[in-house]
Amino acid sequence: MARTLRPAQARGKALPRLIFFTDPERTPDPAAVMGRLPRGAGVVYRPFGDPDAARVGRRLRTAARRRGLVFLVGADAGLAARVAADGVHLPERAAWRARGLRRGRRGWLMTAAAHSRSAIIAARRAGADAAIVSAVFPSASPSAGPAIGAVRFAQLVRGAGLAVYALGGVNSITARRLTRSGAAGFAAIEGLL
Repeated sequence: MARTLRPAQARGKALPRLIFFTDPERTPDPAAVMGRLPRGAGVVYRPFGDPDAARVGRRLRTAARRRGLVFLVGADAGLAARVAADGVHLPERAAWRARGLRRGRRGWLMTAAAHSRSAIIAARRAGADAAIVSAVFPSASPSAGPAIGAVRFAQLVRGAGLAVYALGGVNSITARRLTRSGAAGFAAIEGLL
């Protein structure tokens, strides 16, 4: 899926071209999915309030390091620090936190969710390295909004001023519709199963 994209960089570091988002319901065995990811891919661990998140996060981080994967924690910078993650993925409403987090964690990769051009601009201004735009295609995610489609996604990528990833209904078939969009990469949950 990600072989058709050219490498993207942020702050002199190579960005993953493929990012796997964990989901306790839809991907109950994230380690199995991680075992199939190509070296250099990214993982966003989303514990969704799991009381065992630190233990699970450390186990997944260790698996990610063994496989040469970039490991981020979703929405919880404190947990990301506790498990020695490579960075954090911020929800759109918290993208503004990227600048302050970067002061304490200069080497972290920081991504932010974005569902509009204004959210992409806010993520860029806050110092995020990349925006994850969703939903690009129809998605089974209960939180997915209406799909914006390949054309609208490409319009959002143009002039974004930071790396942009496509999330939502992205799989080996739909990804082909985005190869000329300018996307830095693809993000998926079930599309990687």
